[in-house]
Amino acid sequence: MKEALKVYGLGILLMLAVGIGWEFFLPKPDLPEFAPDFSVVDIEGKTHHLEAYRGQRVVLNFWASWCGPCISEIPAFSKFSIEHPEIPVLGLSTDRTTEAAKQAVNRLKIPYPVLMAGRIANAYDISSLPTTIVVDEDGRVDSVHVNSMSYRALKRAALP
Repeated sequence: MKEALKVYGLGILLMLAVGIGWEFFLPKPDLPEFAPDFSVVDIEGKTHHLEAYRGQRVVLNFWASWCGPCISEIPAFSKFSIEHPEIPVLGLSTDRTTEAAKQAVNRLKIPYPVLMAGRIANAYDISSLPTTIVVDEDGRVDSVHVNSMSYRALKRAALP
């Protein structure tokens, strides 16, 4: 019994180490100092131009409706966008169709604007989902997070 507990304990420690260390092995986007500008229409028809957010911190969250970790972090992003309206959150869907993104927005009740990422994902060198980029008030890339984020981690990254 004691030996079995040791084995299970070591197994759990190993899984934790892999889980924590996994983020360090995920490729982070190779971004310039200033966030690449974009102008794109969201799924509701409103145009968003990154330059228009100058003077504010902005959270850019690249996600997809078929991505489990993306879906699991959306409640944290929703809560953050409601509690901190001074920091815009933009969801950049990498789904192939607008319809898939719209269905996810309706199902998950996403309160922040969702845009189709399209070429923006290439400009931001997105290779893993989810990826969250915080842009500071001057348009500089402040932080990059690859993998899902908790509400607490999002607050740490996005709040000045």
